[in-house]
Amino acid sequence: MDIMVMLFTIGVSFLIAVILGPLLIPLLRRLKFGQQIRDDGPESHLKKSGTPTMGGIIIMVAATIAFLRFADFTPAFWVLLTAALGFGLVGFLDDYIKIVFKRSLGLTAIQKLIGQLLFALIVCALLFNMGHSTEISIPGTGVSFDMGWFYYPFVIIIMFAASNSVNFTDGVDGLLAGTSAIAFGAFAIIALQVNAVESAVFSVAMIGAVLGFLVFNAHPAKVFMGDMGSLGIGGGIAAVAILTKTELLLIIIGGVFVIEMLSVILQVGSFKLRGKRIFKMSPIHHHFELSGWSEWKVVFVFWTVGLLFAIVGLGLIFI
Repeated sequence: MDIMVMLFTIGVSFLIAVILGPLLIPLLRRLKFGQQIRDDGPESHLKKSGTPTMGGIIIMVAATIAFLRFADFTPAFWVLLTAALGFGLVGFLDDYIKIVFKRSLGLTAIQKLIGQLLFALIVCALLFNMGHSTEISIPGTGVSFDMGWFYYPFVIIIMFAASNSVNFTDGVDGLLAGTSAIAFGAFAIIALQVNAVESAVFSVAMIGAVLGFLVFNAHPAKVFMGDMGSLGIGGGIAAVAILTKTELLLIIIGGVFVIEMLSVILQVGSFKLRGKRIFKMSPIHHHFELSGWSEWKVVFVFWTVGLLFAIVGLGLIFI
């Protein structure tokens, strides 16, 4: 694939995001689409109350425009677009209900589950129609096996796990934007290696979009991405892993997301079973904040860990 196409894609998506920011942020502020901050969270976060949210619109619009411009309309194109925009739409509805109807939890758990399941099923149908392989490979072993029809429930699980673990990671200024850029960077390299052209174009479009968003989301954040951004990013990452046949490698490349999700599961499980918490607060990035780390330190350390996971994941591909 022409490297110039990749550079133009990332450049266009970055530029669109940077242009959209100053246009959208004041509008979100005027509409009073402000973030509600948890009372039990780090005290330093209370001053962020009212910061515009739903900034995920910037990411989704910038990435989609660049993807539409530089990708071919193949079956893989529609899988990627459905996964990112579909899950992003669920997140948008969740954000909208939280803000407009003053419901702190947004969509109910069942409503969110149904929305995610709907778009995951559409992705499965698209994969089936394009004759997508139902084999999965164990990273670094050369071992693979065919899951047959069980592959499609497996895809649904991947999409649920990826979108929700990415959603848990969004909680500190710039944290998710940086870690997702790193993960998409690793998958862009993998997509080029396996000649998955649309996955490569989509990945770099997302890199440009989240880095453009990071201009406004770095500490102190002028805007938050909200669930629209985090669920859309998670759905997109899952789709790229599926299309490049690196489904299990997502666990490694997305290691930070996995840790964030596990911290929530362990915290809830421990409290319900023992009445005790393991962490000062979950997801785990809040634990480190309450332990005295600055936001910049949390972000830098998590970005570094994310980069190490990405390098390990790429190493398993190229060994």
